[in-house]
Amino acid sequence: MKKFIKMTLLSLLGIILISGVCIFLFMQFHPVFGGKASEIQKQHYTQSGHFEKGVFKNLVETNMDMNFGEMMKLLPEYFKQNTNREPKVNIPVEKIDSLDIQNHIGEATRLTWFGHSAFLLEIDGKKILIDPMFGDTPSPVVFLGKKRYSKELPLAIEKIPEIDLVIFSHDHYDHLDHGSILKLKSKVKMFYTPLGVGNHLKRWGVDENKIREFNWLEEAQFQGLQIACTPARHFSGRGFGDRFTTLWASWTIKGNEDNLYFSGDSGYGPHFKEIGEKYGPFTFAMMECGQYNERWANIHMMPEETIQASKDIKAARMMPIHWGAFTLALHSWTEPVERAEKEAEKLGVEMITPKIGEALELNKTQLPKEKWWRAFI
Repeated sequence: MKKFIKMTLLSLLGIILISGVCIFLFMQFHPVFGGKASEIQKQHYTQSGHFEKGVFKNLVETNMDMNFGEMMKLLPEYFKQNTNREPKVNIPVEKIDSLDIQNHIGEATRLTWFGHSAFLLEIDGKKILIDPMFGDTPSPVVFLGKKRYSKELPLAIEKIPEIDLVIFSHDHYDHLDHGSILKLKSKVKMFYTPLGVGNHLKRWGVDENKIREFNWLEEAQFQGLQIACTPARHFSGRGFGDRFTTLWASWTIKGNEDNLYFSGDSGYGPHFKEIGEKYGPFTFAMMECGQYNERWANIHMMPEETIQASKDIKAARMMPIHWGAFTLALHSWTEPVERAEKEAEKLGVEMITPKIGEALELNKTQLPKEKWWRAFI
């Protein structure tokens, strides 16, 4: 009996060791985890003003540490049955005609939400994708993580026409998707990323001449558009040991008529007022509102903070984003938009709530405010 127990324990230990080695090798060599900065690049990053000892840092102190006790308290919450964390049925999307996009040249600014933080922006005849995460799950492998609420996208990646520019806020899986880039890279003219994120694209076969990396407050002229990479309060990383090794950001995009702001992921902070003073006021703002928790409030705003941040940046209209596609936190899937709506009414902020795939023509006086999500609770 003792011999049997010993052999069983040795077998289990062997399985654990082999599994550990396989996971390590997978994370070291699979391209989904992206590329790493060279020593020359790291030396360049030190000139950014917020890169020290091999990592980037936020403008204000941002404590992300959770002790073991807090982690143990949080773990059971993820296993509790909560039927409100995702829709009861798959959310239908408004379908997009690829020819309509292709022929939309020189007309009014148009913005189409693909769910979560992904957008198609058509402005001054240019076609721009913002954080185009078009995969089924925000994780390195398909079978990990909750699936997208919608069975399909407003437009399949294969049918997306030629894109002038793709802009990324940071390298987390719910914003930068390996599979999406593989399908998009041949039809994109240029990629803009925060410092370090371009290394992921290079590893995935994107021509380095089509990639430009930005530091905070670095600006560019792109085919008549004024674009600025602006601060956010967040973090980065795609695997073990690479947290904070690439930069995270928000972005401003200014055209002939409209000035837009995209928050990326961010906790609340003084950077919003500073961005508003330097680059505002904004015609329209896409503001993070979802996947939050009091335990990590430093890196994801609570809905009430989202509305206040919209006022800070001087946005005429705002739209809550980072919700409506995936479950990445413990709150119900509709809580972000419901709480934001109440705060917007309280503070006099005009909040827009389009359906996924519904095109917003920003020159219109009336934009959608329908509470469409209530049909799926």
